[in-house]
Amino acid sequence: MDQEGQARGAVRVRAHGGAAGPVRIGFLLLDNFTLIAHSAAIEPLRMANHLSGEEHYQWFTLSEAGEPVRASDGQRILPDAPMGDAQDLDVVIVCGGVAQQQAIRKSHLSFLQAQARRGAMIGGVCTGSWALAQAGLLDGYRASIHWECISGLQEAFPKVLVTNRLFTIEANRLTASGGTAPLDMMLTLIGQQHGRELMAAISEMFMCERVRGEQEHQRIPLRHVLGTSQPKLLEIVALMEANIEEPLELEDLAAIAGVSRRQLERLFLKHLNCSPSRYYLTIRINRARQLLRQTSMMIIEVATACGFVSTPHFSKCYRGFFGVPPSSERTIEPVPRGVRGRREIFVADEKPETPNAVLPASTAVLALMAARGEATYGSVMRLPARALC
Repeated sequence: MDQEGQARGAVRVRAHGGAAGPVRIGFLLLDNFTLIAHSAAIEPLRMANHLSGEEHYQWFTLSEAGEPVRASDGQRILPDAPMGDAQDLDVVIVCGGVAQQQAIRKSHLSFLQAQARRGAMIGGVCTGSWALAQAGLLDGYRASIHWECISGLQEAFPKVLVTNRLFTIEANRLTASGGTAPLDMMLTLIGQQHGRELMAAISEMFMCERVRGEQEHQRIPLRHVLGTSQPKLLEIVALMEANIEEPLELEDLAAIAGVSRRQLERLFLKHLNCSPSRYYLTIRINRARQLLRQTSMMIIEVATACGFVSTPHFSKCYRGFFGVPPSSERTIEPVPRGVRGRREIFVADEKPETPNAVLPASTAVLALMAARGEATYGSVMRLPARALC
């Protein structure tokens, strides 16, 4: 399959997590990696093992030569092994962070290219996607990266289909934007492989109200897009965001900012490619979507909170933006009866016949042993059968 066809294809699979053994995931730490993104990617794996009572996943931390790596908050992490010792991994995820271009070395790129040739799934969190792109492993693929780096990645690697999604899973590539987005990405993968019951149980343990989907986007601050060259425009947008329940008239916005309405309209058309009215409506509609998805407010309450004069008008505007009525945001897609959802999501092609005996034992086993006495250990697997259908 050519790369373009592969990019459009579904995530390739391997019979791991069952009789063949747990999925083995290596986290390659770059200097100044962000600890929150790294932890957000690992913790769902630990909790999946804990709640299922099975070792579905093993994970290892890697560095160039096994040396300690300093995170962006100053903490020093001692990896499990040098990356050269990791020859039998199913997934490799690069953990990036601050000043990612200075942290990437030729040896990192060679390692990633070799792992991709073996058929491993390759991923990046936060700015780790930059290393994948530099290694030529994202050409023709959609990819996510932290919003600070979107423009730079597009400019440096025009063959990469950069998106502003929170995370992207495509064929045997997975990328997350950073912060807590890797949590949503890994929960999605676990849900695909082991079912939504386990995914939901992990979310509850982490007090995560909902799992954000792959189609959701990062909210890129307008100040980052415009810089400091348009202070009047930034002031007007800030006024819009602060006055959602009772929207201000355009004349009032212009007067407060000290510009004419005509100047106001020219600013929005030139720099945001839309009218000020349209931009204001977009802010209110997106706020409404957040309230619908994250609260139990009635639709009429959401409409009022976002400055709409009536529920029918709100529903019409909402459908015009998102193609669905507001009520659909409250609908959970049912799991077909008899489907347990154990679709395999990881990896890939043939692997070397010689097993890897260099990596140390995964900490997953120790974590499982320590958790056996907890009430939640294996709790998902102990649910009645009807709860898993």
